[in-house]
Amino acid sequence: MHQTLVEKIARKFSVGLPTDKVVRSGDYFTIRPAHVMTHDNTGAVIPKFKSIGATKLADAKQVIITLDHDIQNKSEKNIEKYRKIEEFAKLHGADFYPAGRGIGHQVMVEEGYAFPGTFVVASDSHSNMYGGIGCLGTPIVRTDAASIWATGKTWWQVPPIAKVELKGELKKGVTGKDVIIALCGLFNNDEVLNHAIEFVGDGIKHLSIDERLTIANMTTEWGALVGLFPIDEITIEWLKARNERRKTKNKNIVHSRINVQTISELEMQLDQLRADDDAFYSIEISVDLSSISPFVSGPNTVKKMSSVAELQLQKIKIDKAYLVSCVNSRVDDIAEAASIVKGKKFAEHVQFYLGAASSEVQTESERRGDWQSLIDAGAIPLSPGCGPCIGLGIGLLEAGEVGISATNRNFKGRMGSPNAQAYLASPAVVASSAINGFISYDWDEVPVQVVCSIKNNVKTESPTREVKVLNSFPSQLRGELIFCHQDNLNTDGIYPGKYTYNDDITPEEQAKVVMENYDPEFGRIVNEGNILVGGYNFGTGSSREQAATALKYCGIKLVIAGSFNETYKRNALNNGLLVIECPELVNDLKSRFGLERLTVKTKIKAKINFTTSSIEVGDKIYSIETIGEAAQELIIAGGLENWIQKNIL
Repeated sequence: MHQTLVEKIARKFSVGLPTDKVVRSGDYFTIRPAHVMTHDNTGAVIPKFKSIGATKLADAKQVIITLDHDIQNKSEKNIEKYRKIEEFAKLHGADFYPAGRGIGHQVMVEEGYAFPGTFVVASDSHSNMYGGIGCLGTPIVRTDAASIWATGKTWWQVPPIAKVELKGELKKGVTGKDVIIALCGLFNNDEVLNHAIEFVGDGIKHLSIDERLTIANMTTEWGALVGLFPIDEITIEWLKARNERRKTKNKNIVHSRINVQTISELEMQLDQLRADDDAFYSIEISVDLSSISPFVSGPNTVKKMSSVAELQLQKIKIDKAYLVSCVNSRVDDIAEAASIVKGKKFAEHVQFYLGAASSEVQTESERRGDWQSLIDAGAIPLSPGCGPCIGLGIGLLEAGEVGISATNRNFKGRMGSPNAQAYLASPAVVASSAINGFISYDWDEVPVQVVCSIKNNVKTESPTREVKVLNSFPSQLRGELIFCHQDNLNTDGIYPGKYTYNDDITPEEQAKVVMENYDPEFGRIVNEGNILVGGYNFGTGSSREQAATALKYCGIKLVIAGSFNETYKRNALNNGLLVIECPELVNDLKSRFGLERLTVKTKIKAKINFTTSSIEVGDKIYSIETIGEAAQELIIAGGLENWIQKNIL
């Protein structure tokens, strides 16, 4: 079989595949996730759900709704929004968690929705976190969420898969946060962009579940779509301990997802829930955990890291510190920070904000005394939720301020003013810095160079096989190539932001402004029926769907690129625009036409053969990934919303 763990779990939750079909990286198929979570953005999913004619949830127990993002907002408008979301959940029988219960991702883990060996999605980019417990978690867009609500299903394409081997053991004082900061900083040239990552190696047995959740969570910032840890004895023991705590707390009540039976069934499946020894990985990375020291990301990017030892020599004064968010506000994190500050006070000029990942975490931290230690040191408590991590509520960074945070993102302006500087670090480093008033940490070891390596693998071409092409889907497609060489062409370049919130703009008007910010000449060069070839990471940036629809409306048959931003790919297919990756063709066109002209009318006719999964350009044939039936169905239907209407139960 030769499958990775990602491929095995994906196959288990696929729908409609032949019994002998082996799922591989690159395959498109229909998938029925075990669960789908939406949070405050439920308010945007509800009208999508209603507009397609859906009147009930296909499977109410598949749907989880949490309120966690803007919980500090007590305005009438937000209160009304929250009321309507809760009303919808109760009307349709979905599991609902109100503001104050905790951040949705943490709730998903605590309540067993993100269960090892299952496939779970959420309309939030940090769904990767579920991989820390051995659950294949991956983000979706809002239209996908509406699709799952209405039909129980959506589509997925298995990403390229990378293997990250963790060797050895972390030194005392070094944490899982330092591991993922190191990975983001060491491999900062999009090596794992849009990949699924599988963590392996003997070092994993030394990482707690909390540390694994932290690492998996921030694989999002590393650019990945999945960050999956193996299911091992530590995973099983965590589930058993959680079940015992529940039994003690709620006698005679058996939890529906974490109980003796579900844990026993999981143990019996462990042999099947492991990657095969000879599975193919497009990238292999190796890191010696013992060579990692306490690190800091930033400022304002996860791609730059420095050792704390290096930064503390610079005496970088901080104004605010944060122990909040879904990445580092669990019980162990709060305990770690509390051990640093116990009996001390935060520097007078530093504001320290404290928010637990969930109400359960806060209750346990209070029981242990850790919460009070931080309050006594001067911490400003927040309700369990997202808050300043996403630039909402109190405590945001103001212009000219410097903040150090145990959160997951330090993008410019993310936590407040774009004229502030934000650094990321472990809870221990954040707490120590808040005590001293500048970035610092008392760590006895001398930092050494991280021992790591990376290897790219090329897959041996499999024998050509014919692909089933559905009725109404063309077996071949021909068109002239229009070449736009730009790598990282963002959605604002494709469809200017100033038009994004004009809901009344017509398809014809969208077509007239397409590529306006990239090349004003584009509209005069392109013709109906052309095939657009872009560069690498095509469609990066915002999630605006018009960046896909505008190209479709201007007559582009399909888009070929070296690679696509994953959100753009989902938006394109969800709107009936086919996208194909073919890096070899892109490289050849760059060599032939150079990089001077933004848009080139190549006069080259290409033929895409969907039966043989190939592109013919003159005498050269390029191989492409198979366009599976799930993708074909979307194109035939004209997009996901139309597909949903045909599949509503």
